[in-house]
Amino acid sequence: MRYIKVRWTHSLPNEPTFLYSELDDHGWETRKVEIFPDGRIGFASASESAGSTRLGDIPVPPLAEIAAEGEFEPLEISQAEFEKVWAQRNLQASSAGEG
Repeated sequence: MRYIKVRWTHSLPNEPTFLYSELDDHGWETRKVEIFPDGRIGFASASESAGSTRLGDIPVPPLAEIAAEGEFEPLEISQAEFEKVWAQRNLQASSAGEG
């Protein structure tokens, strides 16, 4: 597994500003967390999702290709950092009565 964090610089209130993805060996997302400008958290896995967040329909491209878009700042992160964000999605879902 690989783990990435992507900062998306934009002014769209209904689009996430941070995207965290767990990727399998072929680049497919297995879990994803999206953090929105207002603090909302969306998430998705094969067995659950919240908000508009869904796993990608195609494999995630290499980080250099993502960065070439200009508005995206991708970074490979540790599993521990991803798990911390994934756990926060559980806390938000529990407090909102979703989980």
